Amino acid sequence: MSTSKQAPVIIITGTPGTGKTTHAELLAQESPIPLKHINVGDIVKEKNLYEEYDEEWQSYTVDEDKLLDELEPLASEGGIILDWHTCEIFPERWADLVVVLRCDHTKLWNRLEQRHALHPSRHSGYALKKIQENNEAEIMEVVLDEARSSYAQEIVVELQSESTEDLESNVTRIVQWIEAWKKDRNLS
Repeated sequence: MSTSKQAPVIIITGTPGTGKTTHAELLAQESPIPLKHINVGDIVKEKNLYEEYDEEWQSYTVDEDKLLDELEPLASEGGIILDWHTCEIFPERWADLVVVLRCDHTKLWNRLEQRHALHPSRHSGYALKKIQENNEAEIMEVVLDEARSSYAQEIVVELQSESTEDLESNVTRIVQWIEAWKKDRNLS
């Protein structure tokens, strides 16, 4: 991205249930530079940036071209946190920092079960299948591997996200990174 940006583009990614949205919301509050939290999944639904809805998996098939066209002006300006379960779709030139949140698969399973319990309208076959898929993805480090193969090694950071202490420590670490980013660019 352009070095004239006044604020970075931070991608927060990870398997569903690792705490992406919670991290992004807290970071947006704590950041020394104004950052806008963009929940990519919500934008896909709100702006109809999908091709179809998959009933079996209860998820949208994203129209990647439409999504990237929607996000390009925001990414060009900087000052955003992109929160999504995948990151490889975003052009390398956009990202200043890619944070991959990780969680022990047993804790992740419990989180996903709790999430399902909050949305009982989903039938149990879907819930178990989706929980298994997400748990396997975490065990196999799918999102971490995707980030490492899509972006420069020095901008990809793996952070544990298993507790409130992890959340606070992670956000503090990212805020410190933002301060260094500002200093490197002589921004006040």
